[in-house]
Amino acid sequence: MCPELAELAGLFYGGLSELGAFQEVLPGKLPPPYGELLDHDNHMTETVERYLGGLVGVQVLDKLLDQHHYARKILLAGPGERIIQFGIMRVNFAYMDRGVRREIESERWPLGRILVEHNVHRRVQRCALWRVECGVDLQRWFGSTAQTTYGRTALIECNHEPAIELVEILAPGLT
Repeated sequence: MCPELAELAGLFYGGLSELGAFQEVLPGKLPPPYGELLDHDNHMTETVERYLGGLVGVQVLDKLLDQHHYARKILLAGPGERIIQFGIMRVNFAYMDRGVRREIESERWPLGRILVEHNVHRRVQRCALWRVECGVDLQRWFGSTAQTTYGRTALIECNHEPAIELVEILAPGLT
């Protein structure tokens, strides 16, 4: 029950190509440090914070909300406001309690931190790894010279239900 990349991108883009050109990569085939940052079944928030040695903040670029679903297009920024990740997430609120929903809708914190702090029983499943040729929007967020980077699609089960679909794309040039 993995998320469809084109469907998630389609929440905020007219087509996947507006975001970038995507080519699936086999597990174990990402260059460093992208392999350690993407090829796992853990929260990206925790993984990126461990890699950076500090907390990341979230900036919501756009959102969609209805009675049961919330989707947002975001950037995660590390120390010095350096953009480290672009993402799209879609949450099914049927599997969240009201406190978690309020915290997510507040848009103050990265999703992973909210789930951890609220002790939501969760399981992260990495679905696919991607080589990404950055489109115009990604180049704008990562820097105008941004070309090739890597990302993943993932699913988070909360309380044993498929609650959150994710596209997570790391900034190019990470060392």
